[in-house]
Amino acid sequence: MEIKYKRDVVPHITDLLDLFDHSNYHPNGNDGDEERLINMFRNANLLVTAWEEQRLIGISRSLCDFSYCCYLSDLAVRGDYKSMGIGKELVRLTKEYAGAECKLILHSSADAVGFYKAIGMEQISDAFIIKRAK
Repeated sequence: MEIKYKRDVVPHITDLLDLFDHSNYHPNGNDGDEERLINMFRNANLLVTAWEEQRLIGISRSLCDFSYCCYLSDLAVRGDYKSMGIGKELVRLTKEYAGAECKLILHSSADAVGFYKAIGMEQISDAFIIKRAK
């Protein structure tokens, strides 16, 4: 199996939906809002994708200023490809593309905290939110 990583390739909505359906992760709460999902990925300025042939098997979506901070908003890997180092590599490439002077920040779901600790990320607790209207 050969996995190829690509930068700034916006996958087709059907590829994204298939990935999220098979990764147990839905970035917008699985609310069926495809237009929002399309805009989320189209407007991100740092995408890293993982592919096996034509199949999207992983993605990292970030908003980054390439100077001070990079917010890694979404990380997903297909369930049948987990524990193969793909998520770790997506995070590593995201940080590499963001730059050494840039800190990488993310908000983890409760079930992914162990993964981020295992790949060497430091857990912080000083985050705040103003929730979206809908």
